[in-house]
Amino acid sequence: MFFDFAMITVGLVILVFAGDALVKGAVNLSLRLGVPALIVGLTVVAFGTSAPELLVSVEAVLGNAPALALGNIVGSNIANILLVLGVPALIAAVPVSRDLMHDYIMMMVATFGFILLAFLGPFSWPHGVALLLGLAFMLWNSYARARNHRNDVAASVDDGEVDLEGADPGISGTKIALYLAGGIIGLPIGANFLVDGAVNVATALGVSEAVIGLTLVAVGTSLPELATTVAAALRREAGVAMGNVIGSNLFNLLAIIGIASFIGDIPVPEEMLLLDLWVMAGSGALLGVFVYTGRRINRLTGIGLIALYVLYVIQLFH
Repeated sequence: MFFDFAMITVGLVILVFAGDALVKGAVNLSLRLGVPALIVGLTVVAFGTSAPELLVSVEAVLGNAPALALGNIVGSNIANILLVLGVPALIAAVPVSRDLMHDYIMMMVATFGFILLAFLGPFSWPHGVALLLGLAFMLWNSYARARNHRNDVAASVDDGEVDLEGADPGISGTKIALYLAGGIIGLPIGANFLVDGAVNVATALGVSEAVIGLTLVAVGTSLPELATTVAAALRREAGVAMGNVIGSNLFNLLAIIGIASFIGDIPVPEEMLLLDLWVMAGSGALLGVFVYTGRRINRLTGIGLIALYVLYVIQLFH
C-alpha cells in the first residue's frame, strides 16, 4: 500500500504543478490573442483551476471507477466549505461580504439541481447537457453582472485592470508554449497516477471507491484552494476565500460532472443519495448563514467547521 500512497502523492504533485502551468499558459495566450481580460477571468482561469478535478474525474470514468469521479466532486464541495474556510479561520477571521448573495444563491440552485439529477441518475449525456446549460447561464450571468457592476467579484474597475492569476505582460511566446505543453501533458499523467493509486487503496482497505473519492481524492484535489486561502490568511487577506469557494463549487457541479458524463455513465451509489449529497447541501446551507448576515467566520467557528468535517469522515469509514 506504500507504493499506492506514493502514486497518489506523485499524482497530486503533478496535478498541482501542471494545473498551474496550464493556467499561466492559457491566460497569457488568451491575452496575447486579444481576448478581453474580463472574459479570460470568467472562463480561462475558472476552467484552468478546475482542470485537475476534471482530469481526475474523466480518468476515473475511463478507468471504470465512476463512483470515484462523483465522490471527488461531492467531497471537494464539502471540503471547500468545511476545510478551505475552516482552516484559514484558525489563523485570521474570514470576512464574508453580503455582496456574494447572488453567487451564493446560484451555488445553492446548482447544488439542488445536481441532487435532483442524481436521483434521476445515473449521470449520462442528457444530464451533462442540462449541467452544461446551467454552466453557460452562470457564465453569461457573471459576465453581464461584471460589465454592469464593476465592483462584482468577477471583475475590478476596468477590463484592463482585472487581476488575473498567472498573467505576465512580458512573457515570451516560447514560455507560453512550454507552460501549455507542461499542463496538457502533465494533467493526464497526474490524474492517472492519482486514480490508479486511489483505486488500489480502496481495494486494499476494503472500502468503496466512492468513499476514497469523497475523502482522500477530494481533499487532495482541494489542496491548491486550501493552500491559497491559508497563504491569504497569513497575509490577512482571507476575504478572497469566500468567492473562490463559491466559484469552485459551481464549476465542480456544472462543468466537471457535465463534461465527464459525456465520457461514460456515472452511477450514483445509494449511500451517496442517502448521506453525502445532503451533507454537501447542508454545508452550503450553513455557509448561507454567514453570507446572509455578513458575519465573519472566526476562530471558534473555524474549529466548528473542521470538527463537522472530521465527524463526517469518521461516519464514512464507520
